[in-house]
Amino acid sequence: MPRRSLSRALAAAFLAVSLAGWSPLATPLTSAPKGAEVYIIWPGDGAVIDGGKLWVRMGLKGMGVCPKGIERPNCGHHHLLIDVDLPPMDKEIPNDRNHLHFGAGETDARIELPPGKHTLQLLLGDSKHIPFDPPIYSKKITITVR
Repeated sequence: MPRRSLSRALAAAFLAVSLAGWSPLATPLTSAPKGAEVYIIWPGDGAVIDGGKLWVRMGLKGMGVCPKGIERPNCGHHHLLIDVDLPPMDKEIPNDRNHLHFGAGETDARIELPPGKHTLQLLLGDSKHIPFDPPIYSKKITITVR
């Protein structure tokens, strides 16, 4: 087969599998164990916090916590989502002021929020900051800072 025809054939094959939702370049998602749960221990839903500095305590059931880059079965690390909805579940979790990464394996963190109502939610990420399959996330809570 001439080189040009081979290139066209490969391009057509790549397009066909891409349109079908599969890509040879895609990273498979890390499987989550059945029954795993992530939750916010403190603050509680509806809490009123005096001053903007607070500790957030993060809980995990049915899995272990380990730092980013460590690939172990049933192990991940916390991401705290502040005032945002869940990100896409097949991509790396953003890292910004609304998506806090705890890649050292932290289970509590001191954060500072301005006065007003805020939402908090946890999302567990794998060694590469990608949500598990199925994703493991907490209930979204609302707190008020005064």
